Amino acid sequence: MNQAIVFLAMAVVLVPIAVRLGLGSVLGYLIAGIAVGPLGLGLVADAAAVAQVSELGVVLMLFLIGLNLEPRRLWAMRSAVFGGGALQLVACTVLIMPIGFLLGWSWKATLIGSLAMALSSTAIVVPILQERNLLLRPVGQKGFAMLLFEDIAAIPLLALAALLGSTMGTPTAVSPSAQDSGWWGPLMQLGAIAGVVLAGRFLAYPAMRFIARLPVRELFTAFALALVLGVAVLMQAVGLSMGLGAFIAGVLLAGSPYRHALENDILPFKGLLLGLFFMAVGMGMQLGLLATHGVQVVVGLVLVTLLKLVGVWLVLPLVDLHGRNRSLLAVLLAQGGEFAFVILATAQAFKVLPAEDAALLTLITAISMPLTPLLLKLFDRYARDEATERAADAIPDERPAVLLAGFGRYGQIVARLLLAAGIKPTVVDHDAETVDSARRLGFEVYFGDATQPDLLAAAGAANAQVLVVAVDDVDQANRLVTLAREQWPHLKLVARARDAVHAMALHEAGVHHVQRELFESSLRSGRSVLETLGFDHFHAREMADEFRRYTERFIRTEHGLRHRDEEDRLRRVREGREQFEKQMQQDLQRQRERSQDGGWQGER
Repeated sequence: MNQAIVFLAMAVVLVPIAVRLGLGSVLGYLIAGIAVGPLGLGLVADAAAVAQVSELGVVLMLFLIGLNLEPRRLWAMRSAVFGGGALQLVACTVLIMPIGFLLGWSWKATLIGSLAMALSSTAIVVPILQERNLLLRPVGQKGFAMLLFEDIAAIPLLALAALLGSTMGTPTAVSPSAQDSGWWGPLMQLGAIAGVVLAGRFLAYPAMRFIARLPVRELFTAFALALVLGVAVLMQAVGLSMGLGAFIAGVLLAGSPYRHALENDILPFKGLLLGLFFMAVGMGMQLGLLATHGVQVVVGLVLVTLLKLVGVWLVLPLVDLHGRNRSLLAVLLAQGGEFAFVILATAQAFKVLPAEDAALLTLITAISMPLTPLLLKLFDRYARDEATERAADAIPDERPAVLLAGFGRYGQIVARLLLAAGIKPTVVDHDAETVDSARRLGFEVYFGDATQPDLLAAAGAANAQVLVVAVDDVDQANRLVTLAREQWPHLKLVARARDAVHAMALHEAGVHHVQRELFESSLRSGRSVLETLGFDHFHAREMADEFRRYTERFIRTEHGLRHRDEEDRLRRVREGREQFEKQMQQDLQRQRERSQDGGWQGER
């Protein structure tokens, strides 16, 4: 209990500080682990025991990742996983191997050490991708595919370490069944995977359905944890990775109607245990080697990081990733991975690597992990944006009637409607991935920054009639509106607003037609709810129309509201809302009274 309080208190203090400094939560947890460990304050001495519990954080994380990947989607990723992932692992291993030969290591030690150092950390990279909302974008998909291949590859790498080494010694990280020779071990592993697939399909679904009908909500949480941990322990018992087992279980349950319930129940446990995992890594750092082998550690860290960065960077064009995202993913995958600790421990136990060399590589791997947020911070500060790396496209002078800036979800719908009406807009977008994806789908989209006067002039702003501002960034949209009003005042401006405050700013800037994103779709959803609750179609539509009129009137008449004091602004918004709601209730009451007298149609 005392140790739990120490962990929680240190995390609560140091993690927010690291996040506030822009270093990320991962580095905060690692610093907290160093602080409570033997080389810090010494508040917790048994780092190995903590590490065993904290590994469950990685297991739960991989389960949640699998829970968001349906089998069809995973099958669609097979080329990225087994193609790009294998290329990345091989490239990094080949670049790192000369270091081992230069140090005089045997070919066995060089091979297994290089393979271990070529792995990257799923536990570090995936949370970073999630924090930046990149996991569903091409850079995140490519990165996750490579990490998934590495997690799968960790299994044969453990077997390779045992095969290359002596039969003397038993690695604690590998179950006895993983060391079986002949066909029995692989057969057990295949049987375990098949058993998990069948149990997930024919036993887990009925069990979840039964438990979900019970009035005791916490039983579902207990079942979810038991399911994940049970599969993980089964996989470990037959010599496979616990994380791989959890991932397979997640993929099998991705199509379940209880997927969201499972995710909500496990998410808090995953966050806490994953934080504990990083703290355990910090506690386990043998920082004493910095005093005795400081030069080797620093040189090895720099060389491994640079070589991995180069290896990933060289491979990414082969999986269709270019520009700034190429460099970003190379930086993210440049650190060591958590499976390297297990492989190095196995190699040491089987006498493939001497204990001193294994400890040195383990320390380099551990130090490389907290370096990732720092490298990422430097990358964000100094890396050039794609708009500066890639030259803007030459736009032919077609004298378009409509210019469309931005080809996201909003811009695509506008463009498709215009094309259906026989009007071909000139479309410009500053995101290289969006442009390339649109071109593959057959759309004619030009790359460039629409806020640059030269590009907008080249696109035909002097001859166009309408400019549609469909860019995502609020500041960029405001700059574009200001530029258009100053240099091409004849243009009719149609703009998307992020929210009511942005809509007010656009009205002030002279935009002719402002459309708040999600407003109409939300309004139509509200109408559907009213009709579902028993309101007739006419009354539901009238209420929605009246709400639209009130909102548009409020934005136009109160556009100066955003410049007022915060308290005064909130008061005005609250008063306007209460007045509108009161008016609507009165109108509704009158409609009900008329309906009792014969309905609105019978009143003359």
